[in-house]
Amino acid sequence: MTAPEVPTRLLVHALVRDDGTVDAGELYSVAGLLGMTDQQVRLCVKRLVADGRFTQDGRGRKAVLRAVADPTGALAPDAEYVRHAYRQDAGNAAWDGVWHLFAFAIPESRRTTRDALRDTLLHLGAAPLQGGLYVTANPVTDLVEAHARHLGVLNSLTFLTSTDLRIGTLADPAALAAELWPLEEIAARYERLTAFARHCLTELETMERTDGAEQRGAAGRLAMAVQLAAEFTRAMEPDPLLPPELLPQPWPGTRARSLSADCWQRLRRSPTDGPEDLRLFRLYGDTLGDPGGDS
Repeated sequence: MTAPEVPTRLLVHALVRDDGTVDAGELYSVAGLLGMTDQQVRLCVKRLVADGRFTQDGRGRKAVLRAVADPTGALAPDAEYVRHAYRQDAGNAAWDGVWHLFAFAIPESRRTTRDALRDTLLHLGAAPLQGGLYVTANPVTDLVEAHARHLGVLNSLTFLTSTDLRIGTLADPAALAAELWPLEEIAARYERLTAFARHCLTELETMERTDGAEQRGAAGRLAMAVQLAAEFTRAMEPDPLLPPELLPQPWPGTRARSLSADCWQRLRRSPTDGPEDLRLFRLYGDTLGDPGGDS
């Protein structure tokens, strides 16, 4: 299958160790396995340094980059968000039948703030019902209120809940979900994640049987981990995480996340000497270590 596209900037962030450093030699090696040229890497590093995100000691493959700030936000969706998805998959987050609605009317003179509030609602999985009115099945009121307060528009925002939502004659909750959210597009991204996770598992199993892990080396293991992280994030970030009661069954996201967790655990158990102090491994290891648990 076609390997997931990995932005060069994400690769740099993925190779940050717990001490905040990136080994340039390792960076160039992994980049090569991902089909990136040395020139791409050099330009990306130059931009990151110019933007003040990293400092650089030394030159070329012998250089060491140092992160000025924690870049882990670029690597994956919010950890609690991902854990909630796995709780849903395990049947530990049943829907209570309540819709959460948010309405606002912010004047054109504050358009930037209005757009910021709208983007926050969309990021939290809400869907527009009509101008200035959004709905979600998840209890995100505290998060929306915090963002509205930060933006200085809390008094322009109305909160309400309902167990009796209807659009025209459409009242069935699952039918409403299919009308409001692009479920086919979301499912397609999960199908792609499923295909890649299966590919990774097959390759890892082959490597284990033939000692291929040592032949491929730590750089190859890291390349696979970065690709998996990129594909996982690409599938998860646009997902509103609707309760299973509102989704077609079987839902592709459940299978994709299960295979991703299996693949990640297999990567962590790989017999190569790859660095375990990468923030990428800690981030996903902490999040997927017990994905179906309640904690």
